[in-house]
Amino acid sequence: MAEARTIVAMSTFPWLKGHGTENDFVLLPDPDGSVHGDLDPALVRFLCDRYAGIGADGVLRVIEGSRQTYVEDGGEWFMDYRNADGSTAQMCGNGIRVFVRYLVDEGLTTAKPVRIGTRAGVKEVVLNDDGTITADLGEPALPGPAGIVVEADGHQWPATHVDMGNPHAVVFVDDLREPGPLVDPPGWSPESAFPHGVNVEFVTRQGPHAVTMRVHERGAGETRSCGTGTCAVTVASARAARQERPVTYRVGVLGGEVSVTWRADNHVELTGPAVVHARGEFDRAWLPSGREFGTPPGR
Repeated sequence: MAEARTIVAMSTFPWLKGHGTENDFVLLPDPDGSVHGDLDPALVRFLCDRYAGIGADGVLRVIEGSRQTYVEDGGEWFMDYRNADGSTAQMCGNGIRVFVRYLVDEGLTTAKPVRIGTRAGVKEVVLNDDGTITADLGEPALPGPAGIVVEADGHQWPATHVDMGNPHAVVFVDDLREPGPLVDPPGWSPESAFPHGVNVEFVTRQGPHAVTMRVHERGAGETRSCGTGTCAVTVASARAARQERPVTYRVGVLGGEVSVTWRADNHVELTGPAVVHARGEFDRAWLPSGREFGTPPGR
């Protein structure tokens, strides 16, 4: 890992905004790690606030892999991802596509694939000829325990624990309206199954290789899409249907559709769109004091 860099307290800094199937992010360019250091959770919450800030489900700090101090192998570029509540997350499937879209658009990489460092390891990402982006998110884990139950809006369902570098509880339902508004995080038992919280996906089958889903992400609430969640759903769906690998699913989310392939070698590939659509300059003087920020519930 690289040595820590001196943090320059600049009064302004650049930002961009992008989304993958409407799962949206603020990007903070910080190539040598000197602008933001270890991101202030209060700054993240303010940037993600949809009324007082820019508005997003999370923040992606863009830092050269050799300049980061979090993991041994930071890849060519390291994706320092933070949830909207300021907490740190290991991985983000939609975020990594937006991250690479930014790198390609800015001419910061020509690698095929580009190696992106994350707290869940290095991921290889490729820009396809049709403009979509494919990320190899590695091998899923199914750590258990058996008998996990998820509860929301007065209903209970059995759940499957799938780990994609971050934890997911996949629930099959008859109707996506069953979990209710998902303003509050769903509950689960046993509590020990997810000591650090969990992303919960509610899924309905649309065919032998097609599903639709809603998701409540830890640290962000219900989002329009969750990339690692679509991968977890594909793994759980294929296992439930006793389908052999390789297998590809179309996964519909509130913000669009992605394609997920569970390969014969046990790796999971996520393919979908990603765009960067806004940019600006932020002045630290705009940060208010004495007030907590965060994505308002029920947005």
